Amino acid sequence: MPTAVRDELADKDSPVMVREWITKPPAWLEIHFVSMANIGETSFLRLDDGERAAITLAISLGADLVLMDERQGSSVARAKGLAVTGTIGVLDLAAGLGFVDLQDAFDRLKRTSFRYPPDVMENLLQQRKETKK
Repeated sequence: MPTAVRDELADKDSPVMVREWITKPPAWLEIHFVSMANIGETSFLRLDDGERAAITLAISLGADLVLMDERQGSSVARAKGLAVTGTIGVLDLAAGLGFVDLQDAFDRLKRTSFRYPPDVMENLLQQRKETKK
């Protein structure tokens, strides 16, 4: 995770639970400073610091997958050859590996300020049900 994203999560406007989590991040989370030398690049102009830093870090690390929920950021990341998924995609991957119950995860996500397309959640839940048959 880039420091710019860590700083967004620690911001006073972030939900308390998120701020508490990032103040004591799990041992597996690596936080990297990312130079914003590319800030003037045309494709980055409409992105916030966190999105720019996440894309830059992913490219520098040769990341397999980037977690990004914002459409513009996802579009730029894909244009740069990165594979992108959002929070819902991560939950679906985790459910497929047996780490979480997808219905429970979606129910919990719905109780937050996370904005989501309900039809995407319903389609994924339906696919999971059909896969179990």
